[in-house]
Amino acid sequence: MFGRMNPPTIGHGRLLDVLAKQAGRNNYRIYLSQSQNNKKDPLSYSDKVKFCRKMFPRYARSIIIDNKVKTPFDALTAIYNSGCKKVVMVAGSDRVDEYKTRLNLYNGKKGKHGFYNFEDGIKVVSAGARDPDAEGVEGMSASKMRKYATDGDFTKFAQGLGKSISTADARKLMNAVRSGLGLRETTSFQNHIQLSPVSERREQFVSGTLFELGEMVVIKDTDEVGKITLIGSNYLIVESGQKKLRKWIHDVEHLEEDNTKSMYADKPDWGTDASAQKAKRMTPNEANTTHNNYGIPKGASLSDLDKIYNTTTNKQKKERAHWLRNMRRGANKK
Repeated sequence: MFGRMNPPTIGHGRLLDVLAKQAGRNNYRIYLSQSQNNKKDPLSYSDKVKFCRKMFPRYARSIIIDNKVKTPFDALTAIYNSGCKKVVMVAGSDRVDEYKTRLNLYNGKKGKHGFYNFEDGIKVVSAGARDPDAEGVEGMSASKMRKYATDGDFTKFAQGLGKSISTADARKLMNAVRSGLGLRETTSFQNHIQLSPVSERREQFVSGTLFELGEMVVIKDTDEVGKITLIGSNYLIVESGQKKLRKWIHDVEHLEEDNTKSMYADKPDWGTDASAQKAKRMTPNEANTTHNNYGIPKGASLSDLDKIYNTTTNKQKKERAHWLRNMRRGANKK
């Protein structure tokens, strides 16, 4: 990944989370630009590396210091020279097309940056619906952080840094931004007070601990089960069947992994009529039909279900018979 992070924000933290998830067990590197001016790039290269490592300690070892890497092309050259033959770049969604075109244009060609020649070219993956470095975009951004520093609004500036950085370091970072913008350092700070969260769920979402990419969730109003394919600034994209649904974070809930407990919002006990009705509503074509589409009689007894389970070679029919047995046995225990 190659980014400005001038200054770093909680939005960049989300991008790094996506980077680490995309990499899995593979190595990944984070390169920071070395541009510095008194308009949009107030932090020096060394200060930026120092504060990024403090803000994102989990990724500190992957934040690379290399004075020769000043552009994404330089970064790819350095990666190629280290022996890597394949590469995936993570970027904000509004930069994906640009990176795909420009970076692949020089794959296998020498340039001022040097030379790289990756197998299958450079794959560019979107980190989400917004680039944290973009100017004038909703949500936390570097441009807003520079404005807070210019206005001397330490409270809002600190809120954009998250909880991993100390108050003392947050003050140093704000003054470093002010200095780089040509402003005098300030010694008058409002206290960095940790206010009670308006919503604990929202706080968990912002910190990246509420949902994960690829997680299975239940859509509350329809009881449909789907997979999270994108985590936005305050919403999720959930795939359910052939549909892609945009949902607010309060519109979905976790799918329980413990099969001895209910997976539903209102938590009906297994084996009850309420549980059976919930399960039917979650299963396509089940709400208004019998089990005959699986070849299982609606009133099949436990012994009938045992026989079907032990003799059928149809996987779906076998799974349905197993599910019905558990439901019947749970009801008989009541």
